[in-house]
Amino acid sequence: MSIAFLLSAALMLIATLAFVLVPLLRGGAATNATSEMRRRLQALQTARAEGVLSEAEYTAKQAALAAPEAASPLPDRTRSRTAFRCAFAVALLLPAAAILLYRQFGAPQALDPANLVARAGGDGEGHGDIDAAIAQLAAKMQQDPGNAEGWTLLGRAYQSTRRFAEAAGALKHAHELAPDDADLAIDYAEALVFAGKDRRIQGEALALIEQAVKAHPENQKGLWLAGIADSQAGNYAAAVEKWNRLLPLLPPDSNVAASVREQIAHAQALRDGKPVPTPAGKVATTTSATDSGSDDAGPRIAIKVALDPKLKDRIAPSDTLFVFAKAASGPPMPLAIARLTAAQLPASVTLTDAMGMLPNMKISTFPQIIVGARISKSGQAIAQSGDLQALSAPMANSRHGPVELTIDQVVP
Repeated sequence: MSIAFLLSAALMLIATLAFVLVPLLRGGAATNATSEMRRRLQALQTARAEGVLSEAEYTAKQAALAAPEAASPLPDRTRSRTAFRCAFAVALLLPAAAILLYRQFGAPQALDPANLVARAGGDGEGHGDIDAAIAQLAAKMQQDPGNAEGWTLLGRAYQSTRRFAEAAGALKHAHELAPDDADLAIDYAEALVFAGKDRRIQGEALALIEQAVKAHPENQKGLWLAGIADSQAGNYAAAVEKWNRLLPLLPPDSNVAASVREQIAHAQALRDGKPVPTPAGKVATTTSATDSGSDDAGPRIAIKVALDPKLKDRIAPSDTLFVFAKAASGPPMPLAIARLTAAQLPASVTLTDAMGMLPNMKISTFPQIIVGARISKSGQAIAQSGDLQALSAPMANSRHGPVELTIDQVVP
């Protein structure tokens, strides 16, 4: 919560109190006097109507009631004390009620640029707001370079927009400021992996993950990534061991737990040289661990890719064309990817489990997927500003009909 916000809130509270208290302190006596005068006048009128007072007596008493000394029927000290007590109660209760209500229903964190990023997430709409919020947060961190939490927020904001190189840089700053934070170390390691060309968990990233898991054996993300690292290295027994440690930490009926169980079964099959199990809901095949690279194994997602004519002047025939599938909800790494050139457009591609980047991250693992196509001048699989792309809506991994994509978006 910023100092400017606190000052503004204090000024508004003071103005509100002044609006309520000044009339109370000034007008309380007048209100009481007016009420008393009306009561006495009504009593005189009743007495005259009932014959208790003559007309002359009524006139005299009415004149006496209107005299200045009769206008204040309550003693000044009593009246002032009552008004002061009321004012004191209001001065205490009004700010307290305002604070309690704001804590319950307000959102001071909404002023944090990082939270603007979190609220505006998603592809397509809102990219302008996201970029502005990230830029604002990045500028703030240049003025406050010792703020580990701020660098962490900035790194995660970059990750949410798939700017992994920038994410790695920001999270490196945060990790240097808070080297004992295991979650932060793992986030930094993940950013290093995604910023790399082959996205393999090795070197510094692997060392960070292993150190974090050693210090915090129940870190779920650390165990997951450590298992992937072992699987990438062909050490399936170690991967199974780590994922078996992860599984009891997850809600047993969750989709995440189901996915981990499938990965364990897959790694066990590869470890033992047995047929790779088919994910739930799929028809079993006789594909073995040794020939699991066959294009006939698992789902086949046919994709037809075209380029919007309005963007034809922005590409060169040698630009790289990536066609990929990723989980609709899950790890951001591609489940299958094909590399072509822009000169091959329009193109038809069929994505299969054999085209995955990891042996245990396949299209068949995730029931809902998103397919996309991206033209990259840098040749990097990671989206870069200025790349051209198209993304589908989430769809079942069992889809049979072709998916038609028209590249008509520019990556901001």
